Amino acid sequence: MTKRYDLIVFDWDGTVMDSTAVIANSIQAACLDMNLTVPSDEAARYVIGMGLVEALRHAVPDAPNSMYEPLAARYRHHFLSQDASPLFAEARETIMELHEQGYWLAVATGKNRNGLNRVLASSELGKYFHATRTADQTFSKPHPGMLLEIMDELGLTADRVLMVGDTTHDLQMAINAGVDAVGVTHGAHPEAQLRELNPLALVGDFSELRAWFKAHA
Repeated sequence: MTKRYDLIVFDWDGTVMDSTAVIANSIQAACLDMNLTVPSDEAARYVIGMGLVEALRHAVPDAPNSMYEPLAARYRHHFLSQDASPLFAEARETIMELHEQGYWLAVATGKNRNGLNRVLASSELGKYFHATRTADQTFSKPHPGMLLEIMDELGLTADRVLMVGDTTHDLQMAINAGVDAVGVTHGAHPEAQLRELNPLALVGDFSELRAWFKAHA
């Protein structure tokens, strides 16, 4: 069967790795350390996927501008002091299966380069990805820069690319780049918010995602 897509791009946190709670808790703990307004769980989860400083500006909009870099440092302290987050069930198998079927794979993430390199190494999944972009390399989501740069690097047009993510930032980035998208509902943003952006499909886990790939990708 002819493939509909050549490249599948995954977000990382909340999509491949079950790290939403760790990220949100680290944002809140950093704010406590700095005596800043602590965002609600919903507000802390909403900014996941953005570049770190941009995310903190959205989550804690009343902080003095000079506080965001120190706040980012406290966030990193709390995030790195916790145990590594697990991959979602069947994430590894799905990525390996897609690779074996000849798809090109990529990652577009709000992590910085060091953070992504660390999790790609610890998960032993780095060898399956043909391109990666992080928020400290280019524009933060939902700007289309990550996807546009990946497509340029691999010589692909938007109609041959699919984005998979768990946030409205991922889906809006795909829209901005002219790329199709599938939303996963096990991550940071609720299903109702994802549905408002009209992705091709919404799936609850990697088992459903694998079935969707077999039928539609």
